[in-house]
Amino acid sequence: MKKIWNEWLKNAVCIYCILYTIATLANSIGYLSSGTYFDPNGNWHEIDRALIVLIGVIAYEMATRLPIKNVLIKIMVTYIPTMTLTFLYVWISGFREPLASSAYRDIFINYTGLFLIVSVIVIILEKIKSKN
Repeated sequence: MKKIWNEWLKNAVCIYCILYTIATLANSIGYLSSGTYFDPNGNWHEIDRALIVLIGVIAYEMATRLPIKNVLIKIMVTYIPTMTLTFLYVWISGFREPLASSAYRDIFINYTGLFLIVSVIVIILEKIKSKN
């Protein structure tokens, strides 16, 4: 277990904590700047955010750990199952409360946008690293 912790789990936990904190602070600042002093979606919103961030960290770990040389194939092998998992979570959350009419579109845009940004950054960093 110590080997797993040192090889990848510690990194994943740190990334998760940082991303969750940033997402929570951004959400809170947005609410406060609009004059809302409590989260109208309540505690479920926090759980939703936590699970979506977890899916993102899983995607990152998959992308960095999969033994696939072709970057585009690695991106697709990572994106398709994690996007499917995200849609599945949104669908399941629909049993708890009614979904907004744009729920699937919103999660697709947000997840795909962030996935693309992170993918581009990772590709650029890998190219810089390979030149050095």
